[in-house]
Amino acid sequence: MNKNEHNILAIQVEEVLKKQPILLFDGECGFCNKSVSFFLRRENPLKKAVHFAPIESEIGKHLRKYFEIDEKMDGIILIKNHEAFIKSCAALRMTRYMRGLWPALMIFLLIPPFLRNPIYDLVAKQRQRIVGRVQSCELLKDEDQERFLFF
Repeated sequence: MNKNEHNILAIQVEEVLKKQPILLFDGECGFCNKSVSFFLRRENPLKKAVHFAPIESEIGKHLRKYFEIDEKMDGIILIKNHEAFIKSCAALRMTRYMRGLWPALMIFLLIPPFLRNPIYDLVAKQRQRIVGRVQSCELLKDEDQERFLFF
């Protein structure tokens, strides 16, 4: 990548970062897609702030690079306040944007990630078997479609 391309990319990433919080998820994973749909159905209407991008999209790749997250890391990434949270740290923080009792799950953030993430990893390893791969995208409401980021 030449210097000009790098500068253009940096500008694009800075523009995307203005849309925080951003959840990066495996767009080819049925379990992950169903999890995003689950979140959207339970989202607090007063906190519709989260944007989404498939982790394998150009935005996903560039944000991972920007935050120096290993491309082998298998899990969701929540980008919020210019910090990147991965795996269970991301999943638990996502509950803050949900209605009902879901935000109470944030209490589990008191448990260190080295104890929480093995459970997350166990589910992540089985997710393809649980739901399978995505054959087609679920139809989104118009108001939600604009929250999915691509470039």
